[in-house]
Amino acid sequence: MKILIADKFEAAGIEGLKKLGADVVCEPELQDETLTRRVADFAPAILIVRSTKVKADTLAASPSLKLVIRAGSGYDTIDVANATQRGIKVSNCPGMNAVAVAELVFGLLLAADRRIPDNVADLRAHRWNKKEYSKARGLKDTTLGIVGVGRIGTEVAKRALAFDMHVRYYDILPDLRPVDHPDCRPAGLDEIFQTCDYITLHVPGTGDTRHLVNAARLALLQPHAVLVNTSRASVIDEAALVVALKEKRLRAACVDVYENEPAADAKTITSPLADLPNVYGTHHIGASTDQAQSAVAEETVRIVAEFQQTGKVRNCVNP
Repeated sequence: MKILIADKFEAAGIEGLKKLGADVVCEPELQDETLTRRVADFAPAILIVRSTKVKADTLAASPSLKLVIRAGSGYDTIDVANATQRGIKVSNCPGMNAVAVAELVFGLLLAADRRIPDNVADLRAHRWNKKEYSKARGLKDTTLGIVGVGRIGTEVAKRALAFDMHVRYYDILPDLRPVDHPDCRPAGLDEIFQTCDYITLHVPGTGDTRHLVNAARLALLQPHAVLVNTSRASVIDEAALVVALKEKRLRAACVDVYENEPAADAKTITSPLADLPNVYGTHHIGASTDQAQSAVAEETVRIVAEFQQTGKVRNCVNP
């Protein structure tokens, strides 16, 4: 069985795939036309990607391709509809990076509340401004609204309760309950935007969630509110968010994902969010911890092993 890995991937994962007897090629620089040509040339049965986009041309490049694995959670970078039409299964590794993303969420919450990046920037410029940076609200007894309580939202809820925060959550599945705790309660989506001090988004990037956070919903926020997005850029109307931030209708936004996001190996970003002082942004690193990537690699090997042995696809998103 031939496997093409078109992204960075853990060495232990590559070794695990080779132990299955697979012919494994790892070429992380492949993308767009070069990826399509390589798929046509190598004719893999399985294609493994992380952030690399898998478009219709790539899926059509070889009749040998049977399975595309997203070595991560979200799979909006893969043309799933086209894959389904061609009989190609698409799989992912849900939950393997949940703790990593939840940890980043709290890093961003603390960074926004204590203005940690601004502290560091001034310190490196040899400026001392203790009076200014002594102003902070603190997380204790504030209310965190969680939109989407799958694996990541659940991990965020656990950490919020440990910080003595009140948790309110919304999910399209009304029976979901992330944590059995009296101060972790469901709420309506608009209620979360109207009442919560902090709001964090953990929904997939689909047609149903596109611009879930729009101008009307941003208008519901309290002026001291902080909005966190470590899910997908499409969930927020970025232009509307920029206007709201400029007009100071919320205190800050913490973002790890961006519209028209540059490739992983790019050197610059042109997002309008990068120009705003009340944006605390990271470089789409939510899942990028050693622990998370090891877990993803292990799950990827399990998916391949099961497919090889039984023909069944674990975590298949287009059964």
